[in-house]
Amino acid sequence: MNSNIPEGRRLIAGPGPRFILAGGVIFLLGLFINSTWLALLGLLTAGFFAYFFRDPERAIPQEPGLVISPADGRVVFVDEVREDRFLGRTAQRVAIFMNVFDVHVNRSPLAGTVVTSVHRPGGYLPANRGAAAQVNEQQATLLEGEGGLRVLVVQIAGLLARRIISYVRPGQHLGRGERLGLICFGSRVDLYLPPEAEILVKVGDRVQAGSSIITRF
Repeated sequence: MNSNIPEGRRLIAGPGPRFILAGGVIFLLGLFINSTWLALLGLLTAGFFAYFFRDPERAIPQEPGLVISPADGRVVFVDEVREDRFLGRTAQRVAIFMNVFDVHVNRSPLAGTVVTSVHRPGGYLPANRGAAAQVNEQQATLLEGEGGLRVLVVQIAGLLARRIISYVRPGQHLGRGERLGLICFGSRVDLYLPPEAEILVKVGDRVQAGSSIITRF
């Protein structure tokens, strides 16, 4: 789903305010009917969604030639795969799993132009499974950076994720670390890089969108 939300500073991302407001309404209803448990439920609900949809600023590395992480989370795959749909070649893939406690705003791994951004409907397998890349709902964004370097960012919906929000459109230029989208609830982001890329992270590493370095060129 592409909503073309513009880049800008914010504390809460995407549809977060609506979810927080719903929790606030439950809280006020609990107070109105003198129900402690309902008021507490509303307060916890509003607090959880405020935390989940948080959108912190990040210190973006400025060194030339870097490709940075597009997502917060844990690296679950580092492998070489064939990517024919957008790249037409083998590629190094770094898959990052986001649990419900991670920041779910995704960022551009390099400065470049959006070549294409395509949504594909699909299923909702747990995002940390390998098969999720083939069958789950996803948003694929192909970026072209300096020197014709092309990387692919694929946002993959998970077992709980039911909405992928893209902030970008073809032809748009993104700075390194600029926000490119959001996935609501647990999910995964796969980053496809040229086969010669030296990957600087490994399975099990925790990475942070906009600041963790994935490779250098």
